[in-house]
Amino acid sequence: MERKVSTDGTVLAFASYKPKAGKEQALLELVKRHLPILRDLQLATDRNNYIARSEDGTIIEVFEWTSTGAIGAAHEHPAVADIWEKMTLVADFIPMNNLQEGQSPFPGFAIIN
Repeated sequence: MERKVSTDGTVLAFASYKPKAGKEQALLELVKRHLPILRDLQLATDRNNYIARSEDGTIIEVFEWTSTGAIGAAHEHPAVADIWEKMTLVADFIPMNNLQEGQSPFPGFAIIN
């Protein structure tokens, strides 16, 4: 699916990771390492992020890309590709509309961090 972002500034990202059976802790450890990697590469801002959990156990990561170009650059960087590959071993990346909360105009999630 093509991403359409109508901004030349920063971009707010919502990522949804459904842990595979027995892999939630491993996923959380990877999610906590994810943003520092993006920040070290100057692909994500230093603004506060959120890690949350949906009712079905899906982990939601909310952070800010430095630009639309940073999104594409992340897909080409080996360090980012490495952590994303590790994440795919412990979770499925799912669209937020697959979550029960995604059916609501005002979804709420349990905050982890």
